Amino acid sequence: MSTATKNSHIGRKISRIRELRGMKQEALAAELGISQQSVSSLEQSEHIEDEKLERVAKALGVSKEAIENFNEDTIFNNINNFHDNSIQNNFNPVEKVIELYERLLEAEKEKNAYLEKLLDKK
Repeated sequence: MSTATKNSHIGRKISRIRELRGMKQEALAAELGISQQSVSSLEQSEHIEDEKLERVAKALGVSKEAIENFNEDTIFNNINNFHDNSIQNNFNPVEKVIELYERLLEAEKEKNAYLEKLLDKK
């Protein structure tokens, strides 16, 4: 399989972004109002309609363009560069852990609010 084909497979990009966000297929399915099997099928699709891609992007908390331009190699290069630059700039890991924890806590609060909203609809 060529690199160009691998990089243009939108379903794989969606799957990887979902995994990086710590989201299971079931959670994405609930966000989209579809079955887990439909998410699995979506992630196996090489191309997806723009409207559907917009909905998936919103559910994942990223832009449509972020999915289309997603490149895992670039992500890891950016992380490595950030890490290297942080060490040179007296990087304080405790502050970053606290910042990450606060972001994760906020994400959990948002997820809980969304789930409570779904339960209220039933």
